[in-house]
Amino acid sequence: MASAFHSALLADLEQDIDRFTASLLALAERLGLALEGLEADHISLRCHQNTTAERWKTGLKSCGKMFSENMINGRPICLFALDRPLQIGPLQIDVVELPWPGNKRYPHEGWEHIEIVLRGDPETVAARALSMMSDEGLSQQGISVKTSSPQGENERLPNPTLAVSDGQTTIKFHPWSLKEIVASEQR
Repeated sequence: MASAFHSALLADLEQDIDRFTASLLALAERLGLALEGLEADHISLRCHQNTTAERWKTGLKSCGKMFSENMINGRPICLFALDRPLQIGPLQIDVVELPWPGNKRYPHEGWEHIEIVLRGDPETVAARALSMMSDEGLSQQGISVKTSSPQGENERLPNPTLAVSDGQTTIKFHPWSLKEIVASEQR
């Protein structure tokens, strides 16, 4: 598949795709999680400097359309619908989430997590996500499981999230796509 990126401003992200894909596939295998057939909503970035976030924002605008810029947990987060999806293992992902740096320092600048939509009752999203993974995988050393309910200022849909991470790569599960969340803000 041809690259989704045609901007020199995103050369570092282009180079980071293979590392992220290998890390994601290894995490999914450790967890016993089959990625095939899942509804991949978006892929998210992490960076340490505002100048990096601004550069990525400019580059992503040339490869798609920014459809949201919102303050969440005290920092700007931009969402982009790519003109051409990214191929991440068996998943095609056409939405990129770009948060500005926050208080947490991530071990790597670049791609950090994907989010999967598990449609159904928001209150059961964590249980449904956990049932897709093996107990052995979830109990391995270095695997963390965290629940949260991030919410933007005008969001009307409950968006509980389950995050499973090995400390470098994270897979998150939630009941709505980002496009649905953004649309709920317009009502």
